[in-house]
Amino acid sequence: MEDNFNWQGGRQPIYENMPSPKKDRFGTGVLTGVLCTLAVVLVLGAAGIGAFIITGVGKDTGGSRKEETVKSSEVKTGEESEELEDNLLNVDLISQTSMIASYLEENYLYEFDEEDVRTGMLKGLIDSLDDPYSQYFDEEELASFQDSTEGEYVGIGAAVTQERSSGIVRISRPYEGTPSAEAGLLPGDILVSVNDTEVTGMDLNQVVSLIKGEEGTKVKLQIYRETEEAYSDIQVERRKVEIPTVNSEMLEGNIGYIQVTSFDRVTSDQFIQAYENLDSQGMERVIVDLRDNGGGLVDVVEEMLDYLLPEGVIFYAKDKHGNKSMEYTSDAEAALDIPMVVLVNGNTASAAEVFSGNIQEFGVGKVVGTTTYGKGVMQQMFYTNAQRTAAIKLTVADYYIHSDKNINGSGITPDVEEVLNQEAASTVVLQKEQDNQLQKAIEVVKGI
Repeated sequence: MEDNFNWQGGRQPIYENMPSPKKDRFGTGVLTGVLCTLAVVLVLGAAGIGAFIITGVGKDTGGSRKEETVKSSEVKTGEESEELEDNLLNVDLISQTSMIASYLEENYLYEFDEEDVRTGMLKGLIDSLDDPYSQYFDEEELASFQDSTEGEYVGIGAAVTQERSSGIVRISRPYEGTPSAEAGLLPGDILVSVNDTEVTGMDLNQVVSLIKGEEGTKVKLQIYRETEEAYSDIQVERRKVEIPTVNSEMLEGNIGYIQVTSFDRVTSDQFIQAYENLDSQGMERVIVDLRDNGGGLVDVVEEMLDYLLPEGVIFYAKDKHGNKSMEYTSDAEAALDIPMVVLVNGNTASAAEVFSGNIQEFGVGKVVGTTTYGKGVMQQMFYTNAQRTAAIKLTVADYYIHSDKNINGSGITPDVEEVLNQEAASTVVLQKEQDNQLQKAIEVVKGI
């Protein structure tokens, strides 16, 4: 994940068709009102249609529940309190929350910020799901998240990824010519803290938000470099950074090389343009490099696959009730007619796995590298207030690629396994002749 998008990898924009909650009626007490608001959001979110995101390295629920907002005085007796008994926001919870709010206001020794308490409570609710892909965004985080679709952002120009089991955050790619590369960050560096805030186990979107900031300011990163067994503090200046999502060139032997770093709104057009440009130069074989690609937008990867694949189902989702939706198919108008290899690694996630997995499952190309991340679920965004200054991202569906395959937790197993050697893995600007994975991909594509 680049530092201009959320982390579990992939840029994830906020869409204008996200449902807006109705006006809620706040109960008495600081935190009671917050819980009432959240109850409305959850109800409306279940019935609404939002934007779907598949990005990793983080079901249209299909159901609906009766909207219930109550004042604290109404939960003690009567019909409304009975209706709340089986709701997530039940009578007892509202009562306890209101009581805690009173204790805080009347007895807590230190000053506290009411908005911080509300935000912490909302974050805690989503964190309690123990789902690495679901998240609450406050106003600042949401603004940072929305910026991710612009193609230009203020940051350090590095891709970051997170290990699923340990929560460790790593620099996976400092982009050439950016502040991160100039400051000496290397692929594989473990990010320990950002401005003295420890980030291990933190949602990657929040890590990215900490790294980004005002142009010209500096951010302090503590990193641990395993090859040197040493910690170091590195000051990196934030600057405007623009990273294209698609890079391409013709390799020796008329082998086209197309690197896709993420699946953004512009990526499909950039990919097709790159492919056709190489084709006009006499491309006879093609390698698509999806290493360290954390994913992105499902409709974008669908457009790219439709351009390459023969007729067939390439994607569909299933919600918690088993309802199938969002089925995407490729038509017979265009199909790949030259040998293809897709390069992947453990940071290839979500939409990038949809791409590589379908190339493999349709039998039109080979996958080379190491087993991918394994994210086979998708998220939907919901605003949580009428002002649209806060939102939640919730896991709402499993997704399946061609042959009804779900890769969650397992990933895409390459046809030819090739591990990047240690020296190459720690090099910022890796020359193609030193890239043993790319050299293996060239060998394989020549043999198809």
